[in-house]
Amino acid sequence: MNKHPRPENNQMSESLSKQAPLKRTPQPTMRRDGGPAALMPGEKARNFKGSMKQLLSYMGKYKWIILLVMLIASISMIFAIFGPKILGQATTALYEGVTRMIAGDPRGIDFAEITQFLLRVLALYLGSAMLDLIQGFLMTSVASDITYRFRREISEKINRLPLSYFDHITHGEVLSRVTNDVDTISQTLNQSLSQMVSSLVGVIGILIMMLTINVQMTLIALTIVPLSILIIRVVVRSSQRYFRTQQEYLGHINGHIEEMYGGHIVIKAFNGEDESIAKMKDLNGTLYDSAWKAQLHSAFIMPSMRFIGNLGYVAVAILGGYLVTRGELSLGNIQAFIQYMRSFQQPLMNIANISNILQQTAAAAERVFEFLNEAEELPDPVAPLTVGALKGAVDFRNVRFGYDPDKIVIKDFSVSVEPGQQIAIVGPTGAGKTTLVKLLMRFYELNSGQILVDGMDITRLKREDLRGIFGMVLQDTWLFNGTICENIRYGKADASDEEVIRAADTAYADHFIRTLPGGYDMLLNEDATNISSGQKQLLTIARAVLSDPRILILDEATSSVDTRTEVLIQKAMNKLMQGRTSFIIAHRLSTIRNADRILVIRDGDIVEQGKHEELLAQNGFYAELYNSQFTLQTNY
Repeated sequence: MNKHPRPENNQMSESLSKQAPLKRTPQPTMRRDGGPAALMPGEKARNFKGSMKQLLSYMGKYKWIILLVMLIASISMIFAIFGPKILGQATTALYEGVTRMIAGDPRGIDFAEITQFLLRVLALYLGSAMLDLIQGFLMTSVASDITYRFRREISEKINRLPLSYFDHITHGEVLSRVTNDVDTISQTLNQSLSQMVSSLVGVIGILIMMLTINVQMTLIALTIVPLSILIIRVVVRSSQRYFRTQQEYLGHINGHIEEMYGGHIVIKAFNGEDESIAKMKDLNGTLYDSAWKAQLHSAFIMPSMRFIGNLGYVAVAILGGYLVTRGELSLGNIQAFIQYMRSFQQPLMNIANISNILQQTAAAAERVFEFLNEAEELPDPVAPLTVGALKGAVDFRNVRFGYDPDKIVIKDFSVSVEPGQQIAIVGPTGAGKTTLVKLLMRFYELNSGQILVDGMDITRLKREDLRGIFGMVLQDTWLFNGTICENIRYGKADASDEEVIRAADTAYADHFIRTLPGGYDMLLNEDATNISSGQKQLLTIARAVLSDPRILILDEATSSVDTRTEVLIQKAMNKLMQGRTSFIIAHRLSTIRNADRILVIRDGDIVEQGKHEELLAQNGFYAELYNSQFTLQTNY
């Protein structure tokens, strides 16, 4: 068996140091709080200028490269601009030579002069092409690096966000920011930035060259500009809302697909295919409607401007021909002017197209920066306490907490746990049992009160150090796509193969692992459905054994397995709990009879505590819970 590296951990913030995170559960497709997960249909960008300014600021690291790209693009366009002028001179020289030949002049056509003109044009166009290649290479490098930075920062941001953020946003929305929105920004930077510069230089340069040829024809040519600007303005204003809706519903569709794929077994079990398909059709229909309208508006720009440009071209051709017949303009100059006239349309159309693209880019940038600017977890203390050799004492002091400040779950919770004690937490659904565990590992911040580990306030510890103290075995097992060995080694990145095998043997998992095809090198699929629920639970226990935590949390670890496997898992957990402070959340009260203390929680408060026999003797709420289970088991 080869040693397997620890997989890169880019999971959500619930990922635990040295321990498996909670398995993701399907999330609703839309934000429930109406918050800014995505732009709403028809809504204008809340801060268009701010988003673009922030994007430019983000690109500040590359300002010298971008300035160089702009300079190169400008020089390249200038080279291209001089081409028609020199070609016009070559045409004039050829025309004059032919005229001389007809008139019997022995000088005829000066091919040497024409060759010089053509070589100059060739040099200009070759230089322009080479500069285009250079600026394309530089801009592609910048765009790729910015894309990499965006995705890296979004990935890092995910792990700095509080879990409360993911209570009201879908995974698909986050995925859409990492993929669709970042890709949109990347394409704009890669294709449009240098094009915008060269187009602006082209418009100015071509205008100057046209003025040097003939002012009257230039004025006629310029009549297309206000008409073009009017078309651009109308189209951009009408297409903006469709581009925003398109970006938004890309995120919604990603969220729906992720949700449906993750819960496809449940969907099939409850015949939810039709509803899922109907919702997908609705979302996809909105995306289709907004996308084709956005593209239609964009496509309307080119033919409209081409039509206006052709009208100007006809007018210039008529006036130019008239001036040539009167001898006020050379044939080469009218040829050059017509080339400039046709070239003048292209940068204008590029600017129009880029203006439209910038609307889409602004919407994408707004969503990305909106995510990057989300409030993060409270930072770790500047001078954190050092975690040394822990005993495992835990104190809850007047803890008060609610996921919503107006809806308090834990009201005034206080308890002291001695090192090595096994503490069982029981109570009805919604009493706050699992919430206590989340608070203990600082997944959420307290409204008030304190939690101490060996006398140290957990807010004085680095989160990494705090979560390294704990090991968790949950009801919902979490295994990733990888080998069995990699899944166990997730509890300790540098563990040797022998340590992995020893941990699996302690968890009573070694025997069944060796019976599987490939043994420890067997590849688990994405949802680990190629092994049973009990086997998955034993692997998570092996992972916890390998991490060797000082404090152990067991949350309904045996609730979804058969009785025989439950006995095996219980034996593995008993081994794991030896000498460790343990918190056991259980609904099956028969599994916690041997706990040192049982905390009975109701509505966020401890209503009873003691050993199993003591609580039964009190004939209170615990006895009621225990007897109701016994009665149900007897009835069944």
